[in-house]
Amino acid sequence: MRKMPFAWLLLPCLLPTSAFAGEPLAALPPVPVPDNNVQTPAKIELGKILYFDPRLSGDGTTSCASCHTPKLGWGDGNALSIGYPGTVHWRNSQTILNVAYLNKWFWTGSAATLEAQAKGAITGPLAQNMNTGLAEERMRQVPAYAKMFKDVFNSAPSFDNALMAIAAFERTVVSKNVPFDRYMKGEKNALGAAAVKGMELFQGKAGCVQCHSGAMLTEQGYHNLGVPVNKSFASDLQRQIAMRERIKAKGIPEAEFLSFDRDPGHYLDTKKAEDKGTFRTPTLRELKYTGPYMHNGVFATLDAVIDFYNRGGDDDPFGTKSPLIKPLNLTKDEKAALRAFLESLSGDEILVAAPDIPDYAVLPFPLQPTYR
Repeated sequence: MRKMPFAWLLLPCLLPTSAFAGEPLAALPPVPVPDNNVQTPAKIELGKILYFDPRLSGDGTTSCASCHTPKLGWGDGNALSIGYPGTVHWRNSQTILNVAYLNKWFWTGSAATLEAQAKGAITGPLAQNMNTGLAEERMRQVPAYAKMFKDVFNSAPSFDNALMAIAAFERTVVSKNVPFDRYMKGEKNALGAAAVKGMELFQGKAGCVQCHSGAMLTEQGYHNLGVPVNKSFASDLQRQIAMRERIKAKGIPEAEFLSFDRDPGHYLDTKKAEDKGTFRTPTLRELKYTGPYMHNGVFATLDAVIDFYNRGGDDDPFGTKSPLIKPLNLTKDEKAALRAFLESLSGDEILVAAPDIPDYAVLPFPLQPTYR
């Protein structure tokens, strides 16, 4: 995948800054596209239909759009994701807005490509719980898919090519008409005085830019912020089951994971003690549409997030809280200015109508090569 000229994604490490050496804030550049999955209108259209098709789930009821819904900021609008029917999730459902600009995906950065992220979500037991072979056979029983895959990939429907098409569609879901971007391109009246003051605080006293830098306003590093536990997790047995099953699947011994009262984050992938409770820094773009905030959706408003950082975060039982998290001592007016700047990072709402999903058809036997 082509490297991007900047870095990027939770809400900000609003921190006092010392010697910042990250990427400067910038407007979004053109969408980066990997050489092995070039964009074409036909591929994007196929990906859009697959994105909304619930047949790419085990029980045929859950599509990508179920947890990443356009009218809900391309998330699901809940503090903790709804998950696959019969289960629930223990993390917040992240937006797919601007995912084309990332260089790692999921809250812990465990997917190295957008195509791999799509595979992880579709096959994950808490998301779409789909068997790849079954997905392929379902698509091959849809004549419209047989034709579209033939036109786009010169092949019968395959799971790997479906991932390519979905990723191609997702790379079109990007910010538009963002006041911050217009300001950075020279339109100085695009931001009001409060937002300009907030940007100064963001890069200065509040120190947010230490983690939220570049055009995507994230360096994509990993940090433990001392985020409080979502209370619903403590009282919801199904969320505890979901988290513990995933922790066990990652190879963490039962004697250890039964002691966790919260998500250990990036530690699940690295098994390094210093990574306990750390999560990839999320983008701050489109915050207007993408709440609740944090990996566990514990904060419903931007004001609550700013207050959290202003007090220097909360307690951390893992002992890995970032030294960057310190009380900011922002005044009421400074917090309002910072919020005004954060709000300027959202543009026009990106809405996409659900397409018509093509029907199955009874195919003749023996099956013709057209479908296989």
